[in-house]
Amino acid sequence: MKFCIGAFSVLLLAGPSYAQQLQGDALVKALRQGGYVIVMRHASSPREVPDKTAANPDNVKPERQLDQEGRASATAMGKALRDLKIPIGTVLTSPTYRALETIRYAQFSNPQAFPELGDNGQSMQGGTEAQAAWLQKKVTEFPKGTDTLIVTHMPNMSRAFPQSTSNLADGEALIFGPSGVVARIKIEEWKGMLK
Repeated sequence: MKFCIGAFSVLLLAGPSYAQQLQGDALVKALRQGGYVIVMRHASSPREVPDKTAANPDNVKPERQLDQEGRASATAMGKALRDLKIPIGTVLTSPTYRALETIRYAQFSNPQAFPELGDNGQSMQGGTEAQAAWLQKKVTEFPKGTDTLIVTHMPNMSRAFPQSTSNLADGEALIFGPSGVVARIKIEEWKGMLK
């Protein structure tokens, strides 16, 4: 019986591909009340690391950084969430430059960087099982009165939520509630929710 309950919980957590329980006004209303976890892939970033002359001045390592589209879409998403009055509380992020840059352009404050959300210095090579388990646990920790935002990478999301991440675009998010994935939204769709 324990196995059946555990397997059912995993299925709920993963959710079916593209099954969207909340959309449009219903999604905005739910998010305004808080209690959800938004897990997003960082905004658009070229696959190559810039050379030192092309890197942003504060990108000292240098690491991959957002391109013009990524900067614009992160800025627009942050503004839309504020205009929609969606309360973002805790912000968890990969320690990579492009994830931190996504948060900076979206103007979310006090991000907490965790290596479990990082790319292990391997860019698109895939997260570990331990990272997947950590992320699966985080999406079951529902805040009261606010929503948690988590910014990470495609390999981490696809390993943790394989049923819900097919063709996940840069900046796209999965929104988790007590029943699992309740919505999937592209980064440019947030501003479209403004009326």
